[in-house]
Amino acid sequence: MKIVILGAGIIGVTSAYFLAKAGHSVTVLDRQSGPALETSFANAGQISPGYSSPWAAPGIPQKAVKWMFMKHAPLIIRPRVDLEAWRWMASMLRNCTSSRYALNKGRMVRVAEYSRDVLRALREEEGISYDEDTRGLLQLFRKQEQLDAIGKDVEVLRQDGVPFEVLDAEACRGIEPGLKSARVPVVGGLRLPNDETGDCFKFTNQLAARCEALGVTFRYGVSIEDIRAEGGRILSVRTSEGDVEADSYIAALGSYTPRLVRGLGLQVPVYPIKGYSITIPIVEAERAPLSTVMDETYKVAITRLGDRIRVGGMAEIAGFSTDLPRARRETLELSVQDLFHGAGDLSQASFWSGLRPMTPDGTPIIGPTRYRNLWLNTGHGTLGWTMACGSARVLADLVSGLRPEIEADDLALSRYSKQVAAKLRSRGTASARPYQPAARSYRSEVALNERSFELWSN
Repeated sequence: MKIVILGAGIIGVTSAYFLAKAGHSVTVLDRQSGPALETSFANAGQISPGYSSPWAAPGIPQKAVKWMFMKHAPLIIRPRVDLEAWRWMASMLRNCTSSRYALNKGRMVRVAEYSRDVLRALREEEGISYDEDTRGLLQLFRKQEQLDAIGKDVEVLRQDGVPFEVLDAEACRGIEPGLKSARVPVVGGLRLPNDETGDCFKFTNQLAARCEALGVTFRYGVSIEDIRAEGGRILSVRTSEGDVEADSYIAALGSYTPRLVRGLGLQVPVYPIKGYSITIPIVEAERAPLSTVMDETYKVAITRLGDRIRVGGMAEIAGFSTDLPRARRETLELSVQDLFHGAGDLSQASFWSGLRPMTPDGTPIIGPTRYRNLWLNTGHGTLGWTMACGSARVLADLVSGLRPEIEADDLALSRYSKQVAAKLRSRGTASARPYQPAARSYRSEVALNERSFELWSN
């Protein structure tokens, strides 16, 4: 099957890899000069299945009001937001109930846990190195009330079988010795030992090279302008270099996906939530983090990437702006200096911002649309790096006519239909079915499913 993927970020490139492994002919289009040059470029570096939680949570509306008056707030709402932003926020607020939080977190953990296992298998097979580390994540609490409030998260982790440890301050310093130089008190932490870290940009570029060896064509510097459809099928994609035709199309453009498919009558509830990071060269290794530390107070992740520290966080609702206000950098600097004082040279830090494609329920959108040859892989929010490999594997299975190894019905765009959502709840698909790593040949199974695809697509 001839497949065109729109977007060469971490989601587009991992999708290309698994589709190529499945025997498809794949072309990837992107407006940038290479892979992972937008949202995937300088994210926080954490691969955190256990920390996969929706921003829409009980108590968030009250916290949001409080954050509006904080100098170093984890959530910033620019006053010039548009109607689309208000609609998205209203939908997010509807997901801030205990029942919806548990439902959405269960979905997210399911995808993220699966994705971590798929990443490990890919890493072993391809031998990719990307400043990876497997020492887990430590969610750090400065105040006792923060530690006391982790009950709901712990319960979901326990139900999903995700290993965790609740630590006191001394145990936190044992896991992360650099915290001994902290300028602020630490009361405890929640450790997720199965979480990982790594440079998303390095990984994506190395995987793109593996994709090319598998026959994937990358066309960079190509602007994607429109999609032409007829009779419930996509006919072509209009680009700055002419029309591109294929059997199937994958929209993996992150925050820009809704704009592209809106002309098709598809309403994709993804909004750009701006995040920031600084990358700091390490000058005092013994003061630096060993893995990832999540500063719960500022919602900032501090991650060791080889000889660098990546500090990333905040959620800013500001449309498609990618400016770099000094105040945001100050928040990131404050967090890392509070906890790992003197570890890096802040005068040499690089400052970056990216637009995270966020859904109102936190769960990515993976699967079919009402156009039978158009698929979506978008809306991963702050967890694109965490969920990329699993999302791509699920999508490749669906496109190839195979049954994914995890439940995927409630990941599709159709879950936003009231009727479909009611059916999913009644069927109990919020709980993941256990999956077994499959010992199967993609090429043989895809060959068996070629005829079924032909019948489905015509």
